Amino acid sequence: MEAAPIIDQGIRPGVLTRLVIFIVVLTGSALAVALFQERVGEDFLLGVLGVLAMIGVGYLFASAIGFIQIARRSSGDELSRSFVDSMSEGLIVADAKGRILYVNRAYAELTGASSSADVKAVEALLSDNAEAAPTIERLAAGLRDGKADDGEFRLSRPIRAGAEPGARWYRVWARVFKVPGYRMPLSAWLITDISEERAEQERFFLDLQKAIDHLDHAPAGFFAADPEGRLTYLNATLAEWLGMDLANFVPGAVSLSDLVVGDGMALIQAVKAEHGETRNAVIDLDLATTRGEVLPVRFLHRVTASRDSAPGPTRTIVLNRTLGEDASTDLRASEVRFTRFFNSTPMAIASVDQEGRILRTNAPFLSLFSTVVDRDAVDRRIRLDMVMHQRDREAFALALEKAKQRQADITPIDTVLPDDEERHMRFYVNAVADPGGGEAAEEAAIVYAVETTEQKALEAQMAQSQKMQAVGQLAGGIAHDFNNVLTAIIMASDLLLTNHRPSDPSFPDIMNIKQNANRAASLVRQLLAFSRRQTLRPEVLNLTDVLADIRMLLSRLVGNDVTLTVEHGRDLWPVKADIGQFEQVIVNLAVNARDAMPERGRLTVRTRNVTAEECAALPYRELQPADYVVVEVEDTGTGIPPEVQKKIFEPFFTTKEVGKGTGLGLSMVYGIVKQTGGFIFCDSEVGKGTTFRIFLPRHVPTPAEAAAEKAAANGAAEPAQRKDVNRDLSGSARVLLVEDEDAVRMGSVRALTSRGYEVHEASSGTEALEIFNALEGKVDIVVSDVVMPEMDGPTLLRELRKVQPGIKFIFVSGYAEDAFAKNLPEDAIFGFLPKPFSLKQLATTVKEMLEQE
Repeated sequence: MEAAPIIDQGIRPGVLTRLVIFIVVLTGSALAVALFQERVGEDFLLGVLGVLAMIGVGYLFASAIGFIQIARRSSGDELSRSFVDSMSEGLIVADAKGRILYVNRAYAELTGASSSADVKAVEALLSDNAEAAPTIERLAAGLRDGKADDGEFRLSRPIRAGAEPGARWYRVWARVFKVPGYRMPLSAWLITDISEERAEQERFFLDLQKAIDHLDHAPAGFFAADPEGRLTYLNATLAEWLGMDLANFVPGAVSLSDLVVGDGMALIQAVKAEHGETRNAVIDLDLATTRGEVLPVRFLHRVTASRDSAPGPTRTIVLNRTLGEDASTDLRASEVRFTRFFNSTPMAIASVDQEGRILRTNAPFLSLFSTVVDRDAVDRRIRLDMVMHQRDREAFALALEKAKQRQADITPIDTVLPDDEERHMRFYVNAVADPGGGEAAEEAAIVYAVETTEQKALEAQMAQSQKMQAVGQLAGGIAHDFNNVLTAIIMASDLLLTNHRPSDPSFPDIMNIKQNANRAASLVRQLLAFSRRQTLRPEVLNLTDVLADIRMLLSRLVGNDVTLTVEHGRDLWPVKADIGQFEQVIVNLAVNARDAMPERGRLTVRTRNVTAEECAALPYRELQPADYVVVEVEDTGTGIPPEVQKKIFEPFFTTKEVGKGTGLGLSMVYGIVKQTGGFIFCDSEVGKGTTFRIFLPRHVPTPAEAAAEKAAANGAAEPAQRKDVNRDLSGSARVLLVEDEDAVRMGSVRALTSRGYEVHEASSGTEALEIFNALEGKVDIVVSDVVMPEMDGPTLLRELRKVQPGIKFIFVSGYAEDAFAKNLPEDAIFGFLPKPFSLKQLATTVKEMLEQE
């Protein structure tokens, strides 16, 4: 039976009115003819009837040709109404004034309306119901604003009276739509009973809860992970084993790598599926519990991959290997221990067959050679020598042949990875003593591998350090001996100059000797700088001020073709360095950068602070973690080839043409930075440029230094007294001069004697003690070399202090003051005169020391 609508006022507006008017006109005409028939006569009546007949014939003709049609519903309207009338959801349509235009039979049955008079709109029906009112009012408000919406609500009893008692669920849609011929939009409400759907959902949820409950209380653990290895689910059994609170578990917050001990992740990651497929694997490894304990488990691991080979989610069953009927047996315990040792050892282990193909591996092996070997490669039994460089495969073949003959060979095979020659490996091939039967019979050898990249780097670093130290010792020794020669030449030149006037013919020759001696002394200072034995006068510096002071000098040095940029770091920490030597470092690096940019280029000098935490991320093995101020000197020049970069800090090494460089510039820079306690590194790429990075330790002043700085700051306000350049350097004091080099001693004696001093000379420390005792200690000052045979200068000072604690002492040396000062008593007071020196420098140092109280 067709479900007819209980209300349907869907006739187009105006049609009914026009039909009523037409019927009224026809009826009126018929009455008029009947009433006035006798008065108008038959002729007139016949005329009227003729006109009407003609109209009727014309109407029939127009209807026949389709010019006039009687309004009827289209086939589309009929189809739509038939569909709406047969809907199981209740539908009610009303106009803007709330007049109900259409109600289908389902709405009447749902609400209990038996006739059109019983029909109520949704708002009128449910607005007073406290359970449905919030939803209905929200939808009604949306309709007034022209917005469509839907909602659900639960009623304690059905809407239709007399229905089966019990709670019911309803879903309501509210829409606004327009119909041609209506000026205002119409509203439609669609309501349906979804109680059975909700009941099905409840049954499904209960079944799901039962399934989860069964999974949680299963005797095996279970977890699911996303492609990134984050756990999205784990059951209660696994959570209990791991000591995790399942109530606080957040999907994605815990990674599988957080739970797996050692290199076990390498075993898991080695299991890869082909595109669009799944793969299963059995893996024995250890998990870490929240109590810090180790839990041996077995994974039944399944991985999936998408059609484009992207890794998908994983599902894993976890078996506790400490449980089971045989958990207490020796065999079971031995198996667990072996698996743990096998996968936890830091050495990569693999077994190979007669052809050198990999049979099985441990976790560290898969982790170490992850770029070459995975579980698929093991399953396909690739040759193990594929992880070695081509040049070392023959050595592996020989070692494998010895292993197959059960010969012991402990000779390691050092090689590098074929795709990364920066990573060094060492392999040991051992014979299998008793292969036994089954799978073990396939094994021809056991191969052990360790990565030696760090060891090789340390060996190279140690060799370079020893090489630099040896060269430094050689350079320092040469510089010390050469300083004695230069001192004698300079002092002899000074003595000659005192006896020759500028007008003498020999005066220019003597000046030429002295000038070249001073040039040689400059080279010696560079050698001493490299050997870290030069004299430094460190002071607390702010590198921002230092670089600002020498910026104009750097601009002139690099020229107009090079763009100089100085970038100052903010809030730089103070450093302690010799300002003159540090400026020399920057100038030297700037000149080298200029020479590396024969055409136009850019030179950038920048400073910044680097914390100890940031040091750990830098690729410099030698750099010790601490707070540093970094000075970077970066150019856009030709760059330095790798083979040259290894030698740039060596003395006398240069790539410049003959006569254009001594090869001591960068070696001096290296020595100054090292003697300051810092580090220097060079990063360069051929064709792109070079960057030198200097790491100077952050200076943290001690309380004594802070007090001294404060006192110096207070005294800075007072005007400084300018030294008299014409100072009187003569004296009458008794001087004990100790020097093992005859030429230096003779020149020093003549220089001091000419100034009026009484000089007693000695060629060694032992001889000096004898002279001191012979003079009964009546010596005003001692001038002594540091390095001497029999007894050196520091030992002489300690012996003299036993007799005369306050004796004044001056050390003369070609080495740095720090090289011997650390061996002296803390309260020792002494002066220092570096070699080579002139007559005036010697006389000035002696005069200043005698004037000290």
